[in-house]
Amino acid sequence: MIIWDEIGEDKFEREKVLLDLEQECLEVYRRKVDKANTSRACLHQELAEAEAEFTHLLLSLGERSLPGRPEKRAGTLKEQLDSITPALREMRLRKEERLNQFRAVQGQIQKISAEIAGNSENAPSVIVVNENDLSLKRLEEYQNELQRLYNEKNERLQQVEKYIDKIHSLSTILGKDSSAIITEVHPSLNDLCGITKNISDTILDKLNTTVESLFEEKQNRLDKLHHLGKALSNLWNLMDTPYSDRQSFCHVINLLSRSSAEVSDPGSLTLEIVQQTEAEVKRLDQLKASKMKELFQKKQEELELICKKSHVEIPSRTEMNNIISLINSGEIDHSDLLMSMDEQISRAKEEAASRKAIMEKVEKWMLARDEERWLEEYSRDENRYSVSRGAHKNLRRAERARIMVSRMPALVDLLIKMTRSWEEERNKVFLYDQVPLMEILEEYNVLRQEKEEDKKRQQSWEKKKVQSQVAVERDNTYASRPGTSSRRLPTRSLNGGLDSAMSPLNRRLPMGIQQLGSNSINSGSHGISFIKDGRKIQRKKIFGEPAFIYDASSVVSTHSGPFSP
Repeated sequence: MIIWDEIGEDKFEREKVLLDLEQECLEVYRRKVDKANTSRACLHQELAEAEAEFTHLLLSLGERSLPGRPEKRAGTLKEQLDSITPALREMRLRKEERLNQFRAVQGQIQKISAEIAGNSENAPSVIVVNENDLSLKRLEEYQNELQRLYNEKNERLQQVEKYIDKIHSLSTILGKDSSAIITEVHPSLNDLCGITKNISDTILDKLNTTVESLFEEKQNRLDKLHHLGKALSNLWNLMDTPYSDRQSFCHVINLLSRSSAEVSDPGSLTLEIVQQTEAEVKRLDQLKASKMKELFQKKQEELELICKKSHVEIPSRTEMNNIISLINSGEIDHSDLLMSMDEQISRAKEEAASRKAIMEKVEKWMLARDEERWLEEYSRDENRYSVSRGAHKNLRRAERARIMVSRMPALVDLLIKMTRSWEEERNKVFLYDQVPLMEILEEYNVLRQEKEEDKKRQQSWEKKKVQSQVAVERDNTYASRPGTSSRRLPTRSLNGGLDSAMSPLNRRLPMGIQQLGSNSINSGSHGISFIKDGRKIQRKKIFGEPAFIYDASSVVSTHSGPFSP
C-alpha cells in the first residue's frame, strides 16, 4: 500500500491487483488442499491394499493372525501403514517359502507319478501351484500323497526286483539268457543300460506274464522229463540195463520224486537235457522192440515155472503163440503186454502162496507114496534077506517106510480138511494139474479101503494055504521016516505060487498113484473130466495101471527063518 501511495496508484487498479492476488492465493491453497487430499487418499488406498494383502496372505497360508501385529489400528495413516508393512513383508516371505515347499512336493509328486505311469521322459517341467491355498493342511495332504507315491514306487521296485530275480533263477534252471529276456521286456530293466527303471503297470504285467511263461515252461519240461524218466526207468528194468549205462541219466531219474518247486539246480531242465533224454528213450524203445519177444518169453517161462511148481493151470501155448505173432507185427502195446504179464505173474504168485501149505502136505504125501511103492517092491523081492552089500540099509529104510505109510491116512484126512477149507474160503475148486485134489484124495481113500479089504482076504487065504501045506508036509515026513525034522520051504516055489495066485487081485489094486508122485506136470494136458459116467477113465488116468500090492512079511513059516522087516 505504501508503494502504491508513493506511486500514486488509483484505487481501481489497487483493488484489481488485490483481487488477482486473492485469486492466485486461493488457487495455490486449493492446489495444496487437493494435493493433501490426494496424498491422504493414496495412503488410505495403500493401507487398504496392505490390509487386504495381509488378510489374503493369512487366509492363503491358513493362519489366523501374525504375532506382533497390533489388532487395533491407531495413529496417523502413515503410522498405520508403517506398522503393517513389517508384518506384510514377513507374510510375503512366508508365502514365498511355502510356495517353494509346494513346488518341491508337487514336483516330486509329478515326477514319481510319471515314473509309475511309465512316462518319466515326458514329465512336465512347469509346476503350477495354487497360491490361494498354501495352508499347512494342504501341504500335509501333498506330503502324504508324496509319501504314498514313495511307498508305491518302492513296492513296485521291489516287485520288479522279485520278478527279475525269478527270471534269473528260472533262466538258470532252463538254460536261457536272462539278460536278453529282461531287455526284451523293457531296456530300462537291464542294469547295464543305466536309465531309470520303468515300473509302470504295463511293465509289471509284462514281467508277470514272462515269469508265468517261464514257470509254465519249467513245469512242462519237468512233466516231460517225469514222463521220459518213468519210461526210461521202465525200459532199464525191462532190459536189465547195467548201472554204468544208467549213470548218464541218473539226474533225470532223481527228478521223478521232486515237484516243480523243489527243482532249483542250475541247468537241471535245459532243452538239451530234454532232447538227450528223448533220444535215449527213443533208442531204448527201438531196442526194446527187438528184445520184447525175448522179454515176453522170459516172463512166460517165469509164469510157467510158478504154475508148474504150484501145479496150477498153465496158459495155453496157442494163446502165447498168438501174442508173439502180435509182438512181431507191432499191433500190441509192449508196456500193456508186460504189465499184463506182470499181473498174471503176481496173481500166480499169490495163488501159489495160498496153496503153499496144502502143496507141502501133498509133497509129503507123494513122498510117502514113493516110499510105499518102494516098500511094496521090496516086499516082493525074494532075495531081500540074503547077505549082500547094503542089505542093512534097506532094512532101515523099510522100517522108516512102514512108519510113513502108517501115517498116510491121517495125512490124507488133514489134506482133505485143508483143501475143503481152502475151497470154501475162495469159493472155487482146488485143482492139481487141472484135476480136483479132493477127487484125487477121495479116490485114494476108496482104493486104500479096497486094498485093505483085499489084503485081509489075501492074508486069510494065505494063512489057510500055509496051514494046509504044513499039514501035508508033516504027513509026508511022518510017512517017509520017523522022528521030527525041519526043512526050509523053497522060497522061490512059495513066492511063485503066491504070485500066480495073486495075479487077479493085482489088476484091482492101485499102483498108478505113483503117477501123481512122479513130479510130472503134464497130466493136466490130458483133459481129464470128473463126471460120474467117466469115473473109470478118470481113475485109470490119475492112478495109472493097477497092480497088486503084496506084503510078504505077513506070510509066516516055521521053516522060513526070521520075520520080514
